[in-house]
Amino acid sequence: MGLSKLGANSNESETASLMSKSSLALSNLRAVVIVIVLAFHSCLAYLVNIPQPVAFTQAPYTWEAFPIADAHRWLGFDIFCATQDVSLMALMFFLSGLLTGPSLERKGTRVYLLDRLRRIGLPFVLAVAFLSPISLYPAYAVRTAGADLSRFWDAWLSLPFWPTGPEWFLWQLLVLNLMAVGLYAMWPALLRVCRGFADWAGTRPLQYFAVLSGVAILAYAPLALIYSPWQWQEVGPFGLQLCRPLIYILVFFAGFSLGSRGIGHGLLSCEGPLARQWLGWTCAALLMFFVWAGLTSLTMPDWQSAAWTAKIASVLTYPPASIAGGLFMLAVFLRFSRRRSRVLDSLSANAYGMYLVHYVFVVWLQYMLLPADLNALTKAFLVFAGSMALSWSASAGFNRLVAGSEALAAKRPAWTVSR
Repeated sequence: MGLSKLGANSNESETASLMSKSSLALSNLRAVVIVIVLAFHSCLAYLVNIPQPVAFTQAPYTWEAFPIADAHRWLGFDIFCATQDVSLMALMFFLSGLLTGPSLERKGTRVYLLDRLRRIGLPFVLAVAFLSPISLYPAYAVRTAGADLSRFWDAWLSLPFWPTGPEWFLWQLLVLNLMAVGLYAMWPALLRVCRGFADWAGTRPLQYFAVLSGVAILAYAPLALIYSPWQWQEVGPFGLQLCRPLIYILVFFAGFSLGSRGIGHGLLSCEGPLARQWLGWTCAALLMFFVWAGLTSLTMPDWQSAAWTAKIASVLTYPPASIAGGLFMLAVFLRFSRRRSRVLDSLSANAYGMYLVHYVFVVWLQYMLLPADLNALTKAFLVFAGSMALSWSASAGFNRLVAGSEALAAKRPAWTVSR
């Protein structure tokens, strides 16, 4: 009996260790994702294929995606941004879904809902109200002679929508969390079903990829053919890329399903099939990206006038490329990045704050570097390095301030806090 108990404890310890490694791998992935987000936005001013600037108040308002268009450009940035556009946002929604199920089960629907409104809804409102106008003032300044703050505010309020920049991600994430709350409240067996699906996926990664890609094609292709892969619609502060809402719902709940089994199990295990087959997923992601990119190039520069065969081929290859790109990132980090790093720990802890504030620094640094006679690589590096340092410092400083306030409140008598 003693040996049996020792063996059980040994197995429990090994399982906890694997889960800890998986948690570290996903935390490190979260850290690297925010670095990629900053690098992506830092490069946008230096792409070769940027739409021609138009007046700030003139449709189609391309300055939302490209606030600054520098004369110094490099084609390599176009390729880098294309690789990230394929899978980065889908991966972010997937990662956001991973801990949703366990959090719902632990907190209950009411507490979880209030927590999401505080953690996502309130920052979205504050970011849209204050950070967005600050971020996008340079877009107005470079397109308007005699620009000043009062005229900018008049122009801003005259727009048929409220520009948000990257914060569009927050309101869509909040909606997905609300959907998860509603499903869980109406169908308490949801997590049990999701755990069964996660167990199946953990033993059949190729079939999982095929099923996810097939459903993603059904979710994406019709909308992309109707609206094009690039069209956005905005109502007030709510922006939506019309071809992608269903695919974002799909990958969020794919993460929800895998995470419901727990980090460290199945596909999320550092010893699982995804991690073991990391090289295959790397090759698959590269192959599918280049297939999609090659077919999509046939629809350029004007999607509307492109041949229908090219359009159909492009939209059919985007979802598998997007799913493969996300699985490749998961596989590589589960296999190679499962040790603690102070730098990555700090980046992961500050990733959300950095996402909220980084666009202010990115756009203003691009604006300030416009007159500099530097090549595109140098400018992009300076923007990236500056925005990393500033947004990281701002997020860390705010987190320390909040932690200090909470610690101070905890030391006060209860009546003082309640009052």
